[in-house]
Amino acid sequence: MKFVFTDKKVNLPNKVHAYAEKKVGKLDRYFKADAEASIVFSVEKDRNNVELTVRSGGTIIRVAESTSDMFATIDAAVASVERQLRKNKARLEKRLRQDAFVRSVEEEISSFVPEVEEDEFRIVRTKKFPIKPMTVEEAVLQMNLVDHTFFAFKDVDNDGAFSVVYKRNDGGYGLIEDAE
Repeated sequence: MKFVFTDKKVNLPNKVHAYAEKKVGKLDRYFKADAEASIVFSVEKDRNNVELTVRSGGTIIRVAESTSDMFATIDAAVASVERQLRKNKARLEKRLRQDAFVRSVEEEISSFVPEVEEDEFRIVRTKKFPIKPMTVEEAVLQMNLVDHTFFAFKDVDNDGAFSVVYKRNDGGYGLIEDAE
């Protein structure tokens, strides 16, 4: 697994990166050889934040954790990834490394993430609406007017490509554009 570390507004000692590499490296058994782990460290309001993104093939798993201790935050992020993997085990088996979910005796003892029964994806409501051509600014305005957290539209500034604007947790807005 390849590692990319980013420290935002904080200077961390190398032992934190080494600890993160050791802990996140244990996830390597789930992923194929091309896996890349991107780990972003930051500190805000006396909280240590870790954003862990693992990319393997076409699969992207992202978690964000925050505690008062950076080492505990790294542990929590790794546990969250394991929880996501186990929760979606049946759907991910074809995308992950073969035998990724076969446990050895040593792992059985050390793993503190319990097995969780997988829920079925269930669509509980379907809506149909016309996706209209508009600018990004118009889409953000429309999203705010209907008080939603996202809004799909055809971007007139991008040759009518399908796009989505969304509200970010930091209070800003995001834009998802079709890459084709």
